[in-house]
Amino acid sequence: MKILVVDDSSTMRKIIKKTILLAGADEVVEAEDGLDALKKLKEHDLGFDMIMLDINMPKVDGVTTLKQLKGMENTKHIPVVMCTSEAEKEMVLECIKAGAMDYVVKPFTKELIAQKIAKVSK
Repeated sequence: MKILVVDDSSTMRKIIKKTILLAGADEVVEAEDGLDALKKLKEHDLGFDMIMLDINMPKVDGVTTLKQLKGMENTKHIPVVMCTSEAEKEMVLECIKAGAMDYVVKPFTKELIAQKIAKVSK
């Protein structure tokens, strides 16, 4: 399983990457914001099985990136899990309405990430 991790914090990307690899993913690619995520999608020929997407990022935030991904024919099928410190009900609902498959609140456990990966690989 190949996963794209999008987060503006390099430290958080490393933590998420390590957790995802421990949870059973084969490959993790990192992107620092929404623009970088779209670039990485093109570079890897859209070959991702899942995207873990932060909400609060500079340049292009996670909700905008999610809407762009779900609005494009060649990326709308890729499951997106929002991974953020925002736990407000309104934000969760906005992400789900925009097409997010699931939502993970930081801090998270390896077991929780493993559950999200298992959900996608079924």
